[in-house]
Amino acid sequence: MTDPSVLAAPVSLRLAWWGTSWLRGAVVPDLVLDAVIGDEATHAVAGLDEGGPTETLLGGLARLRAAGATGLGLALPREGDPLGLGGPAGFNAAAIEAGEAVVVAGAGVGLVPGATGAATTWVVHPAGRRQLPDVGEADRGLRAALIETATSLAALDVARWRPEVADRLMDLRHGPRLTGPDGVPARCVELAARGVQAVDIVDLALEDHGGAVSAAEILVREEALRPLERAGRRALVAAGSPEVWPPA
Repeated sequence: MTDPSVLAAPVSLRLAWWGTSWLRGAVVPDLVLDAVIGDEATHAVAGLDEGGPTETLLGGLARLRAAGATGLGLALPREGDPLGLGGPAGFNAAAIEAGEAVVVAGAGVGLVPGATGAATTWVVHPAGRRQLPDVGEADRGLRAALIETATSLAALDVARWRPEVADRLMDLRHGPRLTGPDGVPARCVELAARGVQAVDIVDLALEDHGGAVSAAEILVREEALRPLERAGRRALVAAGSPEVWPPA
């Protein structure tokens, strides 16, 4: 059974981490499959050859390694914020629609996940070079955003309209635990865990708007949460992109 602390990470982060570790000889194929597929039926890779057959996940990774892949990195884009992407437009559009993607360094392609029932197919697209946040920069940005958001939400009386969010912000030490594979720096695993925590806090706060409030109040709450949501995604992208990992 897959460790639940692995599955707490977004699926594209899991593929980036375990795929990179496999490419570098740090983990065996079975660990990649357990970590990425988890409780799903299967994962496959489509589009490696135009009109060609769909590959298994490991078959697809082997093809990418033969094509020069040196690492897999995370992208978590949103409309107006193509975080972790470097084009072209077709890849960006597909990744933004999915909300996540993996960029394969050295092979000039990206993978966008799509779910069909209990299976996931990673569709291959041409992908360009990208600019990424530095791990230290993302770490500092997340810490600052947590303080800023906690202050803003306290002023908006978050404890009254969403007490669970206030509790999470008051006790950040008890966030999700993540497990990364050999080869991923411990600092990046810890940063990713805090990134997941930040995104979870935002998702919880936006599940509903605490009863009947005006459109203006809803907008103010969303504006207060936006810096934390972006900082959480930047933390995850930096932690999930081997191009910017600190030296071992």
